[in-house]
Parts: sequence; C-alpha cells; structure tokens
Amino acid sequence: MQVAASDKAPVVFRGMDRATLDAAYNNSAAVVDSPQWLAQWRERSAVRRAAPGARLDIAYADKERTSLDYFSSGVAGAPLFVFLHGGYWQRNAKEMFSFVADGPNARGIDVAVVGYTLAPAARLAEIVVEIDQALDVLGADADRFAFDRTRLVVGGWSAGGHLASLASARSSVSGALCISGIFDLEPIAHCYINDLLQLDRREVESLSPLRRLHAGAAPQCLTVGGDELPELQRQSADYAELAHRFGLSVRLRTLPGHHHFSMLDELASADGALTAELVGLIGD
Repeated sequence: MQVAASDKAPVVFRGMDRATLDAAYNNSAAVVDSPQWLAQWRERSAVRRAAPGARLDIAYADKERTSLDYFSSGVAGAPLFVFLHGGYWQRNAKEMFSFVADGPNARGIDVAVVGYTLAPAARLAEIVVEIDQALDVLGADADRFAFDRTRLVVGGWSAGGHLASLASARSSVSGALCISGIFDLEPIAHCYINDLLQLDRREVESLSPLRRLHAGAAPQCLTVGGDELPELQRQSADYAELAHRFGLSVRLRTLPGHHHFSMLDELASADGALTAELVGLIGD
C-alpha cells in the first residue's frame, strides 16, 4: 500500500516524500529488537568460526574486505552455496553471517560466505565486480575446495539478494536464492541509503535486476517475510511478475510471520524453509 506524502514535502517515489520513503526501507527501525538480532548473529557466528574445519579469510582479490570464509559439509563433491551478506551495501561484514552455514552444512552442502568492499569506499558497480571475482576464484579452485562446480547456487539476504540476482546471469551459477532482496534501485536512489551509496541514473538502470533481465539466467527463488516492510514485499513481487512475463524461471515464496531479520533462521536450520528451497534449487 502506498503512503501519501505530506502536502508540503515533495514526492520522490510512488507518492512518498523523502521521510516516508526513508521509513519504507528502514528495516532496523521497523524491527524494534533488531540490535538483539544482530548481536545474536555475531554470537552464533563466533561459535561457527571457531569450530574445526572452518577455512577463514581466503583472499579472492587484493582489497581489505575481499575475502571469503569456507565451511565444508565434510562431503566430497558437495554442492556449494555462496552467501552474500546484507547491510544496504554499506554495513556489516561476512564475519557476522557465518551462522547461516549451519543449515546447508547439515544437508551436505558446502557454504562460502563472501565479504566485499562497502560504500562509500566502493561504488555499487565495483561491488558487483568483486562478487564476480569471488565466484571466479571459487570456480577455478573447486577441486581444492572439493565441491561440485556444476552445482553452485548463489544467494544473499537484503542487499545480498540484489547481488545474488545479478550473479544468476553467470553461466557458472545453477541457481539463486534471493532472501528479502532489492530488485529495483530507483527508490534506493531517492532515500537515505543513497547518502553513502551515491547511485546515479546510469547505475540505477544498469544494476537493477528488474531492469536487467537475462534470458539465460539461472532459476531464482525469491523469498520474503510476511511481516516485512511493504516496500520489501513489493520489490520481490514486482520482480517475480516481470521475470515471469520475460520467461525466466523465478518463483516467489512468502514466509508468514517472518520479519526482515528472522528470515535467516530459516536458512540456519537444517529443516528451515530456506534451506529446503536451497536444496530444491540444487536438485539431484
């Protein structure tokens, strides 16, 4: 549902003024206990990173944040799930998302959690290139990591869902799991997120999955929480509808009762709904 802007403030997007649009994308403010969720993730991830077999801080490029953590399922020739963290391309780090490996690992799926340079130190186009570099390195070193390069699914949460959707166009990617993702950057360019991101019109057009549909893209599963902000739900619904019209294999699943942060519990659990979707994308 669109929220009307006030009479005095100028409309910037879909009938919303700047303050209203800011609120429409502020997940931290919408979930009042979001700091507790982040603290819990850090604690769970610290345990996962300290466990035997974790391979941490593997460089894929020469910048400070361009490294990845690899969590093996212990199964030779396992499929690989590459997870891209969220934070609106300007916050968070891979170290707080190690816990998401628990669910896939329990199902015999290796997990790589990728770090990347944050805005404003990098423009969004540069971040996209870094994700490509990480996927290139993983593919080239599949034998060293002992995963099956023909079964590589990329996924991500929030901004990571945006990056995963773009990566679905790569021939090396067999599927994408986009959790609470951003698919149209137009509203992002008009709200507080762009204060650091500094998107311009060219980047909105070239880096929005909604505006960059690829006929050969891998199947995508879009998931969003039923209690998420309406704009987040609209982003996934609009992209799924357009992708279907374009002939892409894109499925949308809404998880009732979940907000932006609780969604990842369904990936960190072996029997979680998102883990099941991941298994489905991998196939036999």
